[in-house]
Amino acid sequence: MSDFARQQSEFQHAILSGDDGILTEILDSPKETRATLFGVYRHAYGSRLVEAMRNDHELLHRFLGGEMFDEMGHAYVKARPSEHPNLRWFSQGLPDFLKATAPYSNHPVLADLAALEKALNDAFDAREGALLALEAMSGFAPEVWNDLVFQPHPSAARVDLSTNAAAVWMALKNDETPPEAETLAEPARLLIWRQDTTPMFRELPTEEAMMWDEASDGVPFGVLCEMLATYDDPDNAAARGAGYLHGWITAGLLMAASVRE
Repeated sequence: MSDFARQQSEFQHAILSGDDGILTEILDSPKETRATLFGVYRHAYGSRLVEAMRNDHELLHRFLGGEMFDEMGHAYVKARPSEHPNLRWFSQGLPDFLKATAPYSNHPVLADLAALEKALNDAFDAREGALLALEAMSGFAPEVWNDLVFQPHPSAARVDLSTNAAAVWMALKNDETPPEAETLAEPARLLIWRQDTTPMFRELPTEEAMMWDEASDGVPFGVLCEMLATYDDPDNAAARGAGYLHGWITAGLLMAASVRE
C-alpha cells in the first residue's frame, strides 16, 4: 500500500471510529489547530448520515422533533458506523438500536415507528414481480386445491408492533396530532406491501396473520384450512381461507400459485 493510500485508509478509520491518532499526520493551519480542522470533517460526515436518516424516517423525525432526532441520529452513527457505500442501507439497523439502547428503549413506540418506516421503505425498493390474477385460479381443478402453495410478492412483509405506532404513523402522515403512545394488549400484526408504486400496510386479524405467515412458508391450502378450523367455526374454515386468499390476490400480494409436488 502506498503512503497516500495508507493515509486515506487511516483518515477514514479515524472518522468512523473516533480515533484521533491520525492527527499526528495532519498539519495545523495558520488559523486553526489540526484537531479543529479534522473535527469539521468528522462532524460533516456524521451530519450527512443523520440527514440520510431523516429522509428514510421522515415521520419518526416529525414525532421526535428536529433536535431530539438529530441527537438520536448521532448516537446511532457513533454506535453503528456505516459499512455500506449506499446511504439507503445505513439506517436498516435503527429499529434494533432504538429497541436496545437507552433512553430510546424506554419508549417502545420509537422502535415500532422506525420498524414500520423501514418496512415501507423496503417495500418501495423491492424488486418487481409478476402478479397472480384471479382468472389464473380457475385453471386449477377442485381436487388439487388442497395442494396449492403460494408465492408472496417480493415487496410483501409482515411486522408485529407492540405499540399503537401504526395509529401514530397514520396521524403524522395526515398532519394530525398523533395519539398518546401506548403499549397494546396484543401485538398489531401488520402486512406491508407495494401496490403499483405505493407502499401500503394494513392490520391483520390474528387468524389471517397466521394463515399469511404459514402460506408464506409454503404450507399448502388444505393444511391452512385445517389450521383455520382450530380458530373458529370449523365448518366455515375453507370459506374463510378462500376469502383471505381472494383478498391477497386482488391486493397484489401474491406472485404465483402452484400445485405442491
